Amino acid sequence: MKRFWSFKVLLLGCWLVVSAVAAAFAQDGDKEELFVARALTQPKEFTSGIEGPACDAAGNLYVVNYEKQGTIGMVAPDGKCRLFAQLSAGSVGNGIRFDSLGHMYVADYVNHNILLIDMRSREQLVFAHSDKMNQPNDLAISADDVIYASDPSWAKGTGQVWRIDNQGNVTLAAGDMGTTNGIEVSPDGDTLYVNESKQRKIWAFDITDSGALENKRLIKEFEDFGFDGMRCDVDGNLYVTRHGKGTVIKMTPKGEILKEIDVLGKNPSNICFGGPDGCTAYVTEAATQQVVTFRVDRPGLSWKRWQRQEKRVE
Repeated sequence: MKRFWSFKVLLLGCWLVVSAVAAAFAQDGDKEELFVARALTQPKEFTSGIEGPACDAAGNLYVVNYEKQGTIGMVAPDGKCRLFAQLSAGSVGNGIRFDSLGHMYVADYVNHNILLIDMRSREQLVFAHSDKMNQPNDLAISADDVIYASDPSWAKGTGQVWRIDNQGNVTLAAGDMGTTNGIEVSPDGDTLYVNESKQRKIWAFDITDSGALENKRLIKEFEDFGFDGMRCDVDGNLYVTRHGKGTVIKMTPKGEILKEIDVLGKNPSNICFGGPDGCTAYVTEAATQQVVTFRVDRPGLSWKRWQRQEKRVE
């Protein structure tokens, strides 16, 4: 009898092990493959000026130039698009960012403005302006809601970076640069990254306690193709769009390339992160005029900040 029960216990143990292994394989099979792009919206729902993009706390995605220039479209998680706002006074948007309170900021490159848009009323205000701006392009925002704006002159092949404080005061933070484009603040708030599209260089600056930039240093230079948008994940790795090559690279802060992702079109313009876990990347693709998406292994920095803000509100 003891041998019989021992045999039954052995069979039961084997069955449990096999079941656990099968469940693990099934679970892995259900997971979406990482770093593989798919189309989220239909081709040509946006203009060739498709840019932005940025996610709100609810997971909605906002992208400029929906159907025509001078608009902002809202993209639901299932890819359905609708008009969110028509910009006034001939403004045309480029980069979009949200601050810690959920306010939307848009780089208006036509009128040299940083616009502030009320998410409920859609009311648009000029938050910051300078006639010395070339055409504000992309925006980065620190944890204390200080904005840094890249500002290229494509005709001259030059650029600069502006700092905009919480009251909308504009200060030149870095001049004498190439065509400044993608821009991002590190997770610890101590470093600003800026890339130059035509020069194919990615730079880092130290951010001082006063918000000034110093200790400019080169972290990566490429031999071919340009850059556009650039965003950090929670570990500080940079995701950079390779305009003309049709890829997004994942790169360490020291310049080591970890991944290169094909994004289904040759001209990716910008990138952001969202989704329920912050691990969904959204890329605006100018050649196909659509949004593509892929899953990543670590959440985006902006998404993580939203979670912290929601906990403070609770």
